[in-house]
Amino acid sequence: MMQEHAAGGPAGHSSARRGPGRAATPPARPWTGRDFWLALAAVMLFWAAAASVWPLAGAVVPWDSKNHFYPMLRYLGAALANGELPLWNPYHFGGHPSVADPQSLLFTPTMLLFAWADPSPSMELFDAVVFAHLVPGAVAFLLLFRRRGWHPAAAVAAAMVFVLGGSASARLQHTGMIISYGFVPLAWWLLEEALARRSYAFALAFALVAAVMTVGRDQVAFLCGVSLIGVAAYETLTAGRPLAYLRARLGVLAAMALVGGALLAVPSLLTMQFLMTSTRPSFGYGAAAMGSLPPASFATALFADVFGSLRWTYDYWGPDWTSLDGNTWTDRAINYLFAGTLPVLLILWHGVAGGRLAAREIRYPVVVLGAATLYALGRYTPLFAPVFDHVPGVDLYRRPADATFVINIALALIAGYLVHAYIRDGAPRLAAGWRRALPVLALGAVALILAGAYAFSAKAGHLPDAARDVLIGTAIALASAVAMLRASPRRRALAAACLVAATGAELIWRNAGSSLNAEPASRYAVFQRLPPEQLQGLGVLKAELDARHQKGEHPRVEILGLGGAWQNASMVFGLEDTIGYNPLRLADYERAVGPGENAADPNLRQFPGLFRGYRSRLASLLGLEYLVLDRPAERLPRHFPQLTGARLLYGSGQMWIYRLDPARPRAYLATRLVPVDSESVLSQDELPEFEASETALVDQESVPKIKGAYGLKDPSAPVEAARGQASILAYRRNVVTLEVDTDRDSVLVLHDVYYPGWEARVDGVRHPILRTNLLFRGVEVPAGKHVVEFRFRPLSVGNLMAAASELLAGDGDEAGATTVR
Repeated sequence: MMQEHAAGGPAGHSSARRGPGRAATPPARPWTGRDFWLALAAVMLFWAAAASVWPLAGAVVPWDSKNHFYPMLRYLGAALANGELPLWNPYHFGGHPSVADPQSLLFTPTMLLFAWADPSPSMELFDAVVFAHLVPGAVAFLLLFRRRGWHPAAAVAAAMVFVLGGSASARLQHTGMIISYGFVPLAWWLLEEALARRSYAFALAFALVAAVMTVGRDQVAFLCGVSLIGVAAYETLTAGRPLAYLRARLGVLAAMALVGGALLAVPSLLTMQFLMTSTRPSFGYGAAAMGSLPPASFATALFADVFGSLRWTYDYWGPDWTSLDGNTWTDRAINYLFAGTLPVLLILWHGVAGGRLAAREIRYPVVVLGAATLYALGRYTPLFAPVFDHVPGVDLYRRPADATFVINIALALIAGYLVHAYIRDGAPRLAAGWRRALPVLALGAVALILAGAYAFSAKAGHLPDAARDVLIGTAIALASAVAMLRASPRRRALAAACLVAATGAELIWRNAGSSLNAEPASRYAVFQRLPPEQLQGLGVLKAELDARHQKGEHPRVEILGLGGAWQNASMVFGLEDTIGYNPLRLADYERAVGPGENAADPNLRQFPGLFRGYRSRLASLLGLEYLVLDRPAERLPRHFPQLTGARLLYGSGQMWIYRLDPARPRAYLATRLVPVDSESVLSQDELPEFEASETALVDQESVPKIKGAYGLKDPSAPVEAARGQASILAYRRNVVTLEVDTDRDSVLVLHDVYYPGWEARVDGVRHPILRTNLLFRGVEVPAGKHVVEFRFRPLSVGNLMAAASELLAGDGDEAGATTVR
């Protein structure tokens, strides 16, 4: 075991081959078992101390964590508890393909297991589980450093930066990104071991972890995946005989690719199918450029609160939409980079001024840091435009600033290495020759960053506040520098350990439970204890809906303006909401109904031509009969349509519930079909005239699937209405069962959203689904009494093959390169 540690891998593995950042010289002392367990104890103690800050303060991770991801988890848990997979979500935007939404958590094994174990977890437990996803990465840093023979104290420092540095803390609300980020170091270590050992077992483990990391399909997963590909490339290119090295590992690399590709194929294909029909098929350069990291944000890497990022008064004065005159979509959380005073001091002093960043053993992390920084800066460099145009996948994401997660991983590796180098070699001495310019370069970078910070602060009238934080950071840096300089060679390890402990305390002080990632749990009371007025109002609404369901009726609800947590609360309460909060929505539904990305502000609710008000024909077809508002109807914004004929069911404080005009039935029988071009109709101001009791619109692409006449060939021919009825027998997440009794061939129209993957069976025999009434589903039924089942089967071979075909066909229709900058 001691030999294996000394070699940084299995017996016989040379210390000169230690992966990216590998040590050129053997360590003074290999890690012992005691070293590892003490380092692990230190990391877990740090993690536990950080995690305890939120519950001790009565706070939770806010915003997207509770407005979006927590309801998604609750919906996932409720479905599993009911014996179903939440492939379809009827409580979100009139119907939503959860199986294809990368933020639904359905394909994330850890969250799937969590939802199965506890279908209704508290918000605090949800936060703890999400935060626990950082543990595998933190532990992997210990394994990476042990493999290189770097000092245990250095590994602990790197793990601390990984857990609470920069975006890991400031972006904690973005649950999916945190989960992706948390597995990156573990995937990195497994990849290095697989290549070093030529081990298929490690290759399989890497493929599994990398798949879990990537299945979130967010930009953090994408960029970290690219970084891991870079690890393999770097290993190959820096081998003594690159071609021989590659040939010896082709089988291992192929196993990784095949297993990882197989695990990711289905969720990725479903997501691409969704994207092609969504509001975000891809982004133009202009939209993505708005998500670039403003260069002035690097001041927060040096001094945490130089822009007031951490102030509970929320009077941030750094670069954002306001201070940059609308030229950015970033905010104080996205722009926050602070990972501790010691790491930045070591990078500037030991790394840049001392030249240690040029060391071979840390070269790849330095390359990653540089590349991630250039990518995050986006439009502020000339490189992003060609990358956006020519690198596949980049145009799927709108915010290059998400690369700050990769920056933090690289910072953790580099800072940890510099702690190790200090323990081994002490503080760097002033170099000779051209290297004398390096300290000037480091000081110049600090001066430039400070000048930008002071410019923003002076303009906002916060120069004294900025100066105060600079003084605090400078004092910590000076104290750390003195401690390092005064420590004797025999005391350097102790000094480093003390500084690492101080860094952990600083990160908890600055970044745990801060105004960037914490709010009082009471602000999300909708999920735990509602105010009495809202509890009473919700009871009135639920009782009304339960009575309607008993009659076989399924009216829909629109919840608007009640605040962040209410936007997706319909998933928790089981309300069929027509709007919600999600950046990914079906494009046709968005164009027709105009729900917008969120439901927090009535001023943002749009009313397109087809949905000019709650008495419109489309609102009736949608089955929208209840409107839940944060104010009485007479206080709605001016652009809001009048609620003529609406009846107030409940009104008090910040909850007002109205019952609208009776809507069309959820299901009915049509004997006359009017073919329409759905794309053309979506651009009109009103649906074509038709008698809704016996007629249905049918999309032209569905016409070839129809066997009956239904007036299609001769629109003037008389068509009699069907005598009979269609009633819903059972309505579940993925299955709707109806009973139909008709005296003639008809088309059963179900006013549920049309989407690929739905199948229809009449008495167990599959029939093609038709797109009817612009947004909804239909199926032909013969005369007689039948049981009709609509079942969502997105994982069927037929749907996956159709999705693949559409994706391949869509590749030929891509727009050309961006020409306007």
